[in-house]
Amino acid sequence: MDNSAIMSWSGGKDSCLALFRAVKSGIKVKYLLNFMSREYQRCCFHGIESKLIREQAQCLGITLIQKGVTADMKKYEEEFKEAVTELKKEGISKMVFGDIYLLDHYSWVERVCKELSIISIEPLWNNSAAEVVREFINSGFKSVIVSAKDDLGGKDFIGRVIDEELVREFERRKICPCGENGEFHSFVVDGPIFRNKIEILEGEPILKEGFWRHWFLDVKKYQVKPKLS
Repeated sequence: MDNSAIMSWSGGKDSCLALFRAVKSGIKVKYLLNFMSREYQRCCFHGIESKLIREQAQCLGITLIQKGVTADMKKYEEEFKEAVTELKKEGISKMVFGDIYLLDHYSWVERVCKELSIISIEPLWNNSAAEVVREFINSGFKSVIVSAKDDLGGKDFIGRVIDEELVREFERRKICPCGENGEFHSFVVDGPIFRNKIEILEGEPILKEGFWRHWFLDVKKYQVKPKLS
């Protein structure tokens, strides 16, 4: 059976660790599938510009497919199915996701993948969020918080590297250390599967009003640097 797969890609730590585990298990991830807000040309929820996601994919050495989507969930599902169906034509039979414990999204993935006749793979599912984030850190990945809910002190977290000190702070404040409920989102800049690393040189926290009040990191300047051997 063909062992190639599509990776549902946000650019954040959970999808990155799921990718890492999938690759270690022998799955060949052929494409990273990333959905962008059609209106803002930024990654949904994370707020990262499309060009920075493209830089990240180049650092990983995996082909990135970016698709613009709307905020309407019904239309999003249609656009998701269209994108996956197109990639399936290459004989791909699997798709990898980074869900941990959010049952609503897991159930949506299972239903939609069944309707698309594609096998869903969830390397992180039902793992402890604390164990997931610590495995991410201890494996040598580096991730920066790029969005966070205002009512959880979001501005204080923007731009911070996810490390053991920050994980303990989340735990003290009763915040999921993986942000599984949307408390925060991250952007991975380095790790063991990165060929090059991204260094954020300048960024500005910006507050956006919507269904929730969210702080976002508007990355103004960055550079891609070769990794030392």
